Amino acid sequence: MSEIRDSGKADSPVPSVPARPFQRLFSSRVMSRWLFVLACLATLTGLLYAVENWRGKRAWEKCRRDLEARGEVLDWSAFIPAPVPDDQNVFKAPKIAEWFVKKSWADAFPGGPSKSRETNAPFSLAPQQDAKAGPVLVAEVDVIPSDGPLPSGKADAVLRFDDPAAREQAAKLLRESIGPCAEGATGCGLVARPLDQIKPAYLVLQADTVPTGKAIDEFLSASFSHFKVTPVGSNHFRISFGSGVYTAAQYLALSQPAVPDLDILRKALERPCARMDGDYQRPFETPIPHFVRLRNVAQMLSQRAQCYLLLGQSEAAWHELALVHEMCRLLNGKPASNCPKLVSAMIDVAISGLYTSIIQDGLRLRAWREPELAAIQKQLADTQLLPLVRASFNAERAAMCRTFEYYTRGELKKLFSFGDERHSLLDNFKNPMFLLITFAPRGWLYQNMCTDARLEEMILPAYDIPNYQILPGKLENAASVMGVPPGQRSPYNFLALIALPSYVKASQTTARNQTLANQAYIACGLERYRLARGQYPETLEALVPQFAEKLPHDILGGQPLKYHRTGDNRFVLYSVGWNGKDDGGVPGKTAVEGDLVWP
Repeated sequence: MSEIRDSGKADSPVPSVPARPFQRLFSSRVMSRWLFVLACLATLTGLLYAVENWRGKRAWEKCRRDLEARGEVLDWSAFIPAPVPDDQNVFKAPKIAEWFVKKSWADAFPGGPSKSRETNAPFSLAPQQDAKAGPVLVAEVDVIPSDGPLPSGKADAVLRFDDPAAREQAAKLLRESIGPCAEGATGCGLVARPLDQIKPAYLVLQADTVPTGKAIDEFLSASFSHFKVTPVGSNHFRISFGSGVYTAAQYLALSQPAVPDLDILRKALERPCARMDGDYQRPFETPIPHFVRLRNVAQMLSQRAQCYLLLGQSEAAWHELALVHEMCRLLNGKPASNCPKLVSAMIDVAISGLYTSIIQDGLRLRAWREPELAAIQKQLADTQLLPLVRASFNAERAAMCRTFEYYTRGELKKLFSFGDERHSLLDNFKNPMFLLITFAPRGWLYQNMCTDARLEEMILPAYDIPNYQILPGKLENAASVMGVPPGQRSPYNFLALIALPSYVKASQTTARNQTLANQAYIACGLERYRLARGQYPETLEALVPQFAEKLPHDILGGQPLKYHRTGDNRFVLYSVGWNGKDDGGVPGKTAVEGDLVWP
């Protein structure tokens, strides 16, 4: 029997030492405790979400009530443009929607189905026939020691390289050689004179040491930025046209195939309204203008206008330039101006700046005549950028609040990734934006809505529309509050600060281009006065009412624009600039320094 008992003990399983802790870990008593802890964590998490959702929703409702009590509109539906009859809608005219409308805002994201890499067909230049032609010689330059003998050949000018006045003398000499010229909007160079009629100049520079080709290029760039400097020997340089230089007649011929399409656009813009078809209920799925094509068409029109100005054909130049101004209605035309997005408003501002720069060229060349100057003034009087940009701030705020409130987490992730969702799971979990959108209580999104609405509320008072001014001080104060360092960001403001546009930079650009438009209006009046009286007036008040219906004031201070005549029958016209200080008509090196000087 003892043997049987011993045998039974040997056959029964004996737990090994390592297995015992696992048995204890997964025992019913321990498991019940784990389940209790998990239940507590789930309860606390659920309570946290419930409390944060309640707090966030309550904070947003209070924020919205406070802003609406002050007359602010936060309801996106108030910004949706009403339908218009097809026969009054520019975008219902033949070809216009096909050429100038993208499907939605998602198309503008880098990762989206953008077509910005397309050629600019149908508005494209014909191939340049003489692309392989050799360089066009503009000037030859000899550099000699300051105390050395002059070369045997007769020089058109002998200049000291270190003399500041010599740059303008050299620029004048080269301008006489190449004739009237202009810098095109696309970066190309435009010259009036046929290339085979350019007579190279001969220039002698006296210098202690032979300058480099780059130094020579900088010395001569005051006249034209499209010169190519080629060293020949140790002290001789040849100056020729670089790439991208067209004669005026050549550019007009190359762009002639686009003229029928430009005429279609011109005819379409006779319609009074501009509303794109699409779903406006979801702000970032609304249709958008084809910004790249709008820019390229405006540039082509501007360069065609420059070419006509170089050829002395002011009426033809005005025919092209007027269409640049009218194109802005594709961005802000009624009733679409009820919901301008900031990017649309800033494209409008950019095109208005391009329009003004061509007016400058015509005045510099003294090519505009009285009828065109009067017509230009009428269009410039209608250039009102401040209300448009301020309205875009309102619409931007309402759009973001609507988006935070109604978009799903997946839609928000796509929106905040700007269409680029090609990230690994590990990258996503390192990204605080991804984690916040994916796992945060919905109440934190409401808190971000409050942050966005309140920050943008600080920007709006900087636009004094009744007095038509921009107040830089208010913008700078708002920017200091918005500039939250990364270490001080929280779940309540993180997404709002990412989504917040660069309002100060947008306002600086708006102020500059509106100021240039106001100065252009006055400059046209001054040119009309000069054509009629032979000289410029002593004061701007002499322009009213014959040469200017009224004088625009400085939008960066509210005072009259600064003006005085100079001894060479010219004038100085300027605004005090972003710093609000009269620097005597001296432009600054940055956007916040110096005066805004015409031209």
